[in-house]
Amino acid sequence: MTQVYEGGCHCGRVRFRVTADLSRVSECNCSICAKKGFLHLIVPPESFELLSGKDALTTYRFNTGVAQHTFCTTCGIHPFYVPRSDPDKIDVNVRCLDGIDIATLKLSRFDGRNWEHAMERRMSWG
Repeated sequence: MTQVYEGGCHCGRVRFRVTADLSRVSECNCSICAKKGFLHLIVPPESFELLSGKDALTTYRFNTGVAQHTFCTTCGIHPFYVPRSDPDKIDVNVRCLDGIDIATLKLSRFDGRNWEHAMERRMSWG
């Protein structure tokens, strides 16, 4: 069910609002997502609103440079980013949403260690 959620980084400088359905949360096993513990909720830009902290954000890029891994310069938390898989969307870290019990979510798995093959499979489901 689609709902409005708010969230942010650890120190509170970055705050955002997202309208989404938490039945589409996924976990990726790629090197950066596994180390960050990122739980993915990909939404169109019109479903995402940055409420505060634009000036507290910086971006890290690696490999192809397509993904824009955004994080707070004060606390280092990664509340959202622009994903390589969907560069026209926003990927919200569900762990950064206020009041969400992660244990109640049914997570789908994405094999980011084998990104190209996983994307081929994802597109064939389409």
